[in-house]
Amino acid sequence: MSAAFDTPITRDGESVTGPFRSPRQMLADQEYDGHTSVHDEATADKLGLKGAPIEGPTHFSQFDPLAVALWGQEWFERGCLSAHFENMVIEGEQVQASVTRTGANAARGKALKATGESVLTASLTLGDEPTELDQRLAAMQAKQPGRLYIVDRLEVGWTSPSEQVSMGFEESNGNLYPFSLADKCRLITEPSPWYVPGEQSPWGRAVVPTEMLSVLTEKLGLHLPVRGPSVGLFIDLEVKRHAPVFVGEQYSVTHELVCVGQSRRVESYWTRSELRDGAGALVATVLLHQGVFKASFADYPGEGE
Repeated sequence: MSAAFDTPITRDGESVTGPFRSPRQMLADQEYDGHTSVHDEATADKLGLKGAPIEGPTHFSQFDPLAVALWGQEWFERGCLSAHFENMVIEGEQVQASVTRTGANAARGKALKATGESVLTASLTLGDEPTELDQRLAAMQAKQPGRLYIVDRLEVGWTSPSEQVSMGFEESNGNLYPFSLADKCRLITEPSPWYVPGEQSPWGRAVVPTEMLSVLTEKLGLHLPVRGPSVGLFIDLEVKRHAPVFVGEQYSVTHELVCVGQSRRVESYWTRSELRDGAGALVATVLLHQGVFKASFADYPGEGE
């Protein structure tokens, strides 16, 4: 069996740290609801951002070698990365990830820019340990959402019909994710033979990288009645494996809307997606908190309206 990663790792007591990396932007051509996304330079400029941000899940790959250093192949069998995004990263900026073990099956993670600015904070866990987003979701569910204008038609408790999804190595992942896993593996910050069909892995098959699990569950879109045109972004993301997720395997995916809310700049909603194998066994859960910029919605009322 080949090693999973060649990533140089520094150890200091209970902490492991990876090198600075320069993650790449792969969503410049993303389309949803017939328009470009925040990852388009012109759209980002209209929203007053300093540039088109790199998609948040990209940063998850820098944690995979660190988690494997702590837990080995179990990370790809029952590992969970649960993250709150704090600041956007623009292509060309450098990011470093580190993880500090807090228990046998738990650790805290962070990603920082070379400037020291925080990109994200996270929990890394095995099995059913409490996660970062357990607390964040519970806090929002305890609040009244207030008057909503963009996500006002969303109903908590809505569930989607089951749909069939898979992630082939060479096939595009659609308008939402206009690149293939092969494209991603050419640009990923932490390449691994475990992601590539025909290479060696502990399971005899290629596994889907952590950062691509949300792509797999979201690739068909949720088709929620969010008012638009409006532009969104990821605020929180948790990907939890209950078993290895394999490249080329057919899975069924269902979604549930679990919360709506807002902050000063965005209205937002939480969805929980479940990925199941052909026998109906749960293999992965993705919890996603998406925000929609109030400033991107032309009919958004002013303060006090």
